[in-house]
Amino acid sequence: MKLNRQTAANLPVRPERIIQFGEGNFLRAFVDWIIQHMNEKQNFDASVAVVQPIAQGFADMINDQDGLYHVILEGMKDGEPVREKQLIDCISRCLNPYSEFEAYQQLVESPDVRFVISNTTEAGIQWADGETLDMKPQPSFPGKMTALLHQRYQKFDGASDKGLIVLCCELIEDNGDRLKEMVLKHAKNWGFADDFVGWLENSCAFCSTLVDRIVPGFPRDTIKEIQAELGYEDNLVVVGEHYHNWVVKAPEWVANEFPADKAELNVSFVNEEQQREIRDQKVRILNGSHTGTVAVAYLSGLDAVRETMEDETLGAFVNEMCAEEIVPNIPGDQEYLTQFSKKILERFYNPFIRHEWLTISLNSMSKWETRVLPSLLDAVENNGTLPKRITLSLAALIAFYRGERGDQSYECKDNADILELYAKVWGEYDGSAESLQSLVSTVLAYEENWKRDLNEIPGLTDAVTGHLSSILDQGMLATLKTL
Repeated sequence: MKLNRQTAANLPVRPERIIQFGEGNFLRAFVDWIIQHMNEKQNFDASVAVVQPIAQGFADMINDQDGLYHVILEGMKDGEPVREKQLIDCISRCLNPYSEFEAYQQLVESPDVRFVISNTTEAGIQWADGETLDMKPQPSFPGKMTALLHQRYQKFDGASDKGLIVLCCELIEDNGDRLKEMVLKHAKNWGFADDFVGWLENSCAFCSTLVDRIVPGFPRDTIKEIQAELGYEDNLVVVGEHYHNWVVKAPEWVANEFPADKAELNVSFVNEEQQREIRDQKVRILNGSHTGTVAVAYLSGLDAVRETMEDETLGAFVNEMCAEEIVPNIPGDQEYLTQFSKKILERFYNPFIRHEWLTISLNSMSKWETRVLPSLLDAVENNGTLPKRITLSLAALIAFYRGERGDQSYECKDNADILELYAKVWGEYDGSAESLQSLVSTVLAYEENWKRDLNEIPGLTDAVTGHLSSILDQGMLATLKTL
């Protein structure tokens, strides 16, 4: 049976209060799932009109199902595997502004609209030269937003209650602030009046947010079984993990109008200092544990996250690195951070999601610098000693870029300068201790990545060289066991 509003009867009709730029899996499994909960638990009474941000997308598929689809959540909760499914009915329609520009304009001028939510990918909030107001629509998301807001300002004569609350979910730092900067730049270039800029400042809110939920997406391999279970031909099923977290930097009046934190959800409204603190905790614990483990696990012969956590030696490495070398060096309430880290690591055991280390290894050098290096530097400053697991992780990272695991080779994916650096140092390595020391020194001196010369950290060059020598001579797993 095809899924639509005729076959799924008695569904509510709600006013279109939200414009959502982006129709992809993440927004539908995260933000729209949250709005569904707000509607059901708080009578938020809002539907979402989705706007396709680029000319090609899923508008036809979404409209073919009248905006309906199922979210299936799979993951760990309180140490137990949990699987839940839910019908999402908060999406009213999906517009393609490139082919339905008039309908898009009418949506922009709707008095019901109060919120804009976006996830236009990391490339979405980028400046584009040459955009003009008369484009239908502007190619870039910042261009579209500037035109949208100006049209709305004119339609309602600058009424303060017709401003918009913008919640950005793109995976870039300070996403809302970045978008606002570009909107103001377009406004200046397009010659808009100061009154419009004042309306933007006083009647609109550009909220930077942090989002966290793993969303594998459409379950291509098992869709037939899932459709049979659901009883519907749902071609928009999206799978995500059970865990979710949305941190929104916003003033109190925004939290009052969008009370997602009151809907039994893991949503919080914070100030700038709190958001930066939360971002640092997430980056160092969640992302740092991933990045700090990827080379160690892969070179030990393990291909995915869950099997790594279930391995006695590797699982101990991850847990102990996090508990002894990462968490103690993060400023803040240590009891809270310990509990937070336990929730994070619980996600790594998710039996429903297979995370391949080679996929996670993309751009590992820059990731290690932002996610793991701060914990190493803080450990040295706080304790005067090198954290042994993080130091081994750095040696394993250098070994990983050799592209060899036993008698197999694999492709490292990173920026061209990083790949050229490793091709040079491993190409010049002759097997001697002196050559290995030179190799390590050259990598640690690469300030374009590290933002400093890591050889200046007392004892680090020798420690990494010693670990790397052991990895090459005895193998990764044997080296790991010596810890």
